[in-house]
Amino acid sequence: MAAAERASDTWDGFDLFNPTPEHALLRDTLRQFVREQVEPQALEHDRAERFNRALFEQCGRLDLLGLTVPSEDGGAGMDAVAAAIVHEELSTADPGFCLAFLAHAVLFVNNLAHNGSATQRQRYLPRVISGEWVGGMGMTEPEGGTDVLGMRTVAHRDGDRYLLTGRKMWITNGAVDDTTLGDVFLIYARTDDGRISTFIVEKDFPGFTLGQRIKDKLGCRASSMAELVFDECVVPAENLVGEEGQSVRHMMRNLEIERVTLAAMSLGIAMRCLREMVRWADQRVAYGRPIRDFGQIQRHIADSYAQWRACRSYVYDFARRMDLNRAGSRVDSDGVKLVASTMAKKVADRAIQVLGAYGYVGEGVVERLWRDAKMVEIGGGTLEAHQKNITRDLTRDADVLLR
Repeated sequence: MAAAERASDTWDGFDLFNPTPEHALLRDTLRQFVREQVEPQALEHDRAERFNRALFEQCGRLDLLGLTVPSEDGGAGMDAVAAAIVHEELSTADPGFCLAFLAHAVLFVNNLAHNGSATQRQRYLPRVISGEWVGGMGMTEPEGGTDVLGMRTVAHRDGDRYLLTGRKMWITNGAVDDTTLGDVFLIYARTDDGRISTFIVEKDFPGFTLGQRIKDKLGCRASSMAELVFDECVVPAENLVGEEGQSVRHMMRNLEIERVTLAAMSLGIAMRCLREMVRWADQRVAYGRPIRDFGQIQRHIADSYAQWRACRSYVYDFARRMDLNRAGSRVDSDGVKLVASTMAKKVADRAIQVLGAYGYVGEGVVERLWRDAKMVEIGGGTLEAHQKNITRDLTRDADVLLR
């Protein structure tokens, strides 16, 4: 009994979603920022398929772009829970902008902060943390994405430089407008020994050009996506991250935070859809009664809430156990994205059903969120890849089911 009472005292007042005052303050700050700055511009930039560079720079001034970078490197030194909070809150208003934010803050900044040398960190982190430069990561190619080992881009060592040749496709932040490349990228390529290596590539390096800016996407249209072309692009040898052949280690170390933040985007989409459903069901009258009184509507709202709440607990529980300095459980990094992404799409679909014609048009936010939700089932690892990874890892280590 005494042990149970001590456990109760330990958990009394614990908030899984805001475990410290710093996390609670961060969420409050984000909600105000989203309400005042992100929400008003979301529909316009979705329709125009335009990246909001000014809003991105505001994120730099709020110290959000280096959120998970250690303080000694100029970042905020916060954890994966903080990253989940930011991506969840941004996605309640503009998942498209949030995707651009993620490609920069997670795929480039966090990756470089934890895998780059001291010299590389000193050279690049100040510019990307401030928002002066827009960063991204190039892994996917025209011939394949999930099949990383089928990568065709090559980097040939030539004295004190590498010559990089190949193409990268579907790269978020690959372009900031129709004709201008993003500023800096982490590019994966095969070196002469056939292994995959990581390079820091600036937009002005000779041989690096914008192939095309990709338009007419289904969703996340406020983020810019592009094809990157490398024709014997000259990359200084000092821009090799780590040693040749270490890319798999870099990928695994950054994998968890990438998938947790993508899962958090899904949480934000579902949270906003729930708000819109509840508001509409309370106000809309049919047959002389608010539609919240009808069982069909109640099922849409109740099922959505329960599934969102369950997914949210899974995502934040895993985030609080993460160590950003090492690779951990692929089972759960795949798991949170697998369940959250499918949940968000279902919730967005129900929201359109509840709102009816008002949910089907562009001015109704749930139409945009429904389109944006699909991206998370593909980007950062497809559902099928997550299912494969989880099954493979569980069969290798079934003890994870007993922990």
